[in-house]
Amino acid sequence: MNTRFLTMAVLMASSIVFAQKKELKEAEKLIATGKYAQAKGIISSLDGKAETLDDKLKPQYYFLKGQALAGKVEGKGIKDLKAAVEAYNKALKGDSKYKQQIRNAKTSLSNSIVNEAVKDQNAKSFMKASDKLHLAYTMRKKDTSYLYFAASNAVNAKNYDTALKYYKTLSKINYDGSETQYVGVAVATGEEQVFPEKKQRDVLVKGKQLRSPSVRKTPSRRGEVARMVALIYVEQGKDEEAIKAIEKAKATNPKDASLLQTEANLYYKLGNVEKYKEIMEKIVANDPTNPDLYYNLGVSAGQLGDHAKAIEYYKKAIELKPDYVTAKLNLSSTMLADDAKIVEEMNGLGNSAADNKRFDELKDKRFGAYRAAAPFLESALKDEPENVAVVKTLTQIYAQLDDPKYDEMKTKLKVLEAAK
Repeated sequence: MNTRFLTMAVLMASSIVFAQKKELKEAEKLIATGKYAQAKGIISSLDGKAETLDDKLKPQYYFLKGQALAGKVEGKGIKDLKAAVEAYNKALKGDSKYKQQIRNAKTSLSNSIVNEAVKDQNAKSFMKASDKLHLAYTMRKKDTSYLYFAASNAVNAKNYDTALKYYKTLSKINYDGSETQYVGVAVATGEEQVFPEKKQRDVLVKGKQLRSPSVRKTPSRRGEVARMVALIYVEQGKDEEAIKAIEKAKATNPKDASLLQTEANLYYKLGNVEKYKEIMEKIVANDPTNPDLYYNLGVSAGQLGDHAKAIEYYKKAIELKPDYVTAKLNLSSTMLADDAKIVEEMNGLGNSAADNKRFDELKDKRFGAYRAAAPFLESALKDEPENVAVVKTLTQIYAQLDDPKYDEMKTKLKVLEAAK
């Protein structure tokens, strides 16, 4: 009697396993033909029975589940992508003939996720890009740069809490981020080309397409990571934490101009102008002939409302680099920064003698700023004759000053705008 019941139980178990095998086989066929949604439906019907599946079937079940969830990665939400990764990880825990296929599928999925993240970043969907890059990092922990770019995308999305968490992880794992680059000069164009692998570069050198092969190492990103932690604390209004983070970052790279500038800006914000000036002087002393440094200092001073200092820095940048168009544009813009405020005050004046006197003073101040800015814009136009922004600003200035060059500039502006 007992034997008969045991035999029936074995038969029932066998029929269940057979049914499960059949469903998995059907899902496999659907995946092979790209019918991921239908395959997902079959897999979903087995979800509640996953833990009771025959041990030999579990790896296949999780492998197929991962494939069905990932499907065509393009346009996939992070939820399905994470579930696919989780399924592949569970599939690898079992012992089966699918192990190498699963590893290959994981690698392919990781590459696709990174490609989709790049698309999201280019489309300015920064948080989507960050989520995908972080997922790629969890799949391949050795690729720490994925976490670095996940953090920077989170910053662009203004999700500072997430960015801070990622940057702190990078700091904890002592992320360096420097890379060895294999460089050559293209024979046809004379332009430098950079390769991630020596073999790629050497093939072109051997084929006489590249010359002057060399190797260089990109700078470490440790200072940048520490600087970003400090910047996020500044953004969050956590000034004490920011100062501590800056001090830590300076220990790694005491002459990092962007880091010192962040520190200077923080002290300016806290009202410690003397400390601000001290640090700014240190920045200049570290690299006194770098036009980009003076340009960045000009931007920083302008953001802090110190227009006089910004003008001084922009002029120095132009002195060091006479064709620095962006510096010329920023300089002229800073010179004209008070224009709207002046016009507002002029419009609010009455007809008294005192008001008329003030009106004339403001008019002289306004026109003086125009005359001071115009030569830098004219110089920028010589460097870039088709720069519409420069032509437009000069047209407005010449109109206000009743300058005879107005008609010529107005015509030039029409031609440039028509050519767009």
